[in-house]
Amino acid sequence: MGLTGYAWAAMDGLTFANVGIGADEGDKPADGARDILLVGLDSRTDAQGNPLSKEVLAQLRAGQADGELNTDSLIFVHIPNDGSKAVAISLPRDSYVDIPGGYGKHKINSAYARAMLDERKKQQENGVSDPKELDQKANEAGAKTLIKTVEQLTGSTIDNYAAINLLGFSEITQAIGGVDVCLNDDVNDQFSGAKFTKGPHTISGVEALGFVRQRHGLPRGDLDRVVRQQVFMAGMARKVLSAGTLANPGKLNDLITAIKKSVVLNQNWDVFGFAQQMKSLTGGQLEFRTIPIVNIEYKTPNDGVAIQVDPKQVKNFVQGLAGPQPGEQQQAPPAESPNKATTVDVRNSTNRDGLASTVLKQLVDKGFTAGDTATASARKKTVVWVAKGQKAAGQAVADELGGNPTVQEDKSVEAGRVMVFLGSDFKSPSGAEGSGSSQNAAGSSAAAPPPEQSDEKPITAEGVPCVN
Repeated sequence: MGLTGYAWAAMDGLTFANVGIGADEGDKPADGARDILLVGLDSRTDAQGNPLSKEVLAQLRAGQADGELNTDSLIFVHIPNDGSKAVAISLPRDSYVDIPGGYGKHKINSAYARAMLDERKKQQENGVSDPKELDQKANEAGAKTLIKTVEQLTGSTIDNYAAINLLGFSEITQAIGGVDVCLNDDVNDQFSGAKFTKGPHTISGVEALGFVRQRHGLPRGDLDRVVRQQVFMAGMARKVLSAGTLANPGKLNDLITAIKKSVVLNQNWDVFGFAQQMKSLTGGQLEFRTIPIVNIEYKTPNDGVAIQVDPKQVKNFVQGLAGPQPGEQQQAPPAESPNKATTVDVRNSTNRDGLASTVLKQLVDKGFTAGDTATASARKKTVVWVAKGQKAAGQAVADELGGNPTVQEDKSVEAGRVMVFLGSDFKSPSGAEGSGSSQNAAGSSAAAPPPEQSDEKPITAEGVPCVN
């Protein structure tokens, strides 16, 4: 796109908003990368604040506004300055996080709405009555709070912000000629309008909107919707990066028109320079991930069921992919853990899928060497088996597991290895985040196990994986 002069001249019609980031707040220390927050807004207006018609809303199956503008999708994108690769990290909309500004802990998708409604009320009290001015100031306040929320959660500084509404998502997909997706099973969801048969499809417009918005009827609810959004974004990137889009003046013009109607960027974003930076990016260099999840059915005090995340885990995960932030000093590598000499095998003796892999990862994070995982016959009590004379190593593992499991010698265990059998009494040490107890609000003895994440192959813009 950066090489298509007439197309980028047309980008003068883009909508920009003062969201508190970018060059208007002074130069930031160079950290060797650009961090972008991409936001999908459940908005019933276009980028210029004009209300969508009843006919368009009906076509999009958007319904009527309920007074709150929530963020349906949040993606943190990390791109090195040389544009050689990019990592897009999804933040599930129901993630239960602390929202700056005195709002407390709530679902992350409400950060925008809470600040927006407060600012609208403030402006009205100050005598502002013009609907477009109210919308502009309220939406900018919402975006600022959302940006601060994501920065606090990830430990990264957002350099650029881009928001797209429902209409834009629909029209951009039509402009590029559709996006290729694939489903594991037939789908017929009355809420989102998603209706597809098992297998591959090329979708655009309203069909595309239904595909990325569905969460009812999916095995993992919002997390499966996140995966859908990732494969869809990967498909869009594949289309836009292809010569078929960039070399076709008609498609390029349609794409720019759709973007101008539906996308809002932060002020002073040098879009042309960004395009030049990204022109060498290919499909295999764009990777999609999801932040670590503690509990997918966390019952909050006031916000219903949410997705529980551990802020420390999230920061470590994001920084592991993004690298150190400005002002941070490179730390010397830590001394090798004494636990490294102990190889741990974990057996899942419960009915909680994925528990063995999750626990093994926690132990590896504590310095132990990863063995293997498997299922085993059901048992009530968690137990740690060790080789003869190696109870000390087993106790070190038991201490990290919590719950004071029994450590016993067994002749089937090789020297230097520890075997953990997870019983139904096992409580994940990380399951208590945010509640002050190892029990969730429903009173269950352990948090619902997170979906398998560590072993999942990242989604890229190469190929079309089938998803739920």
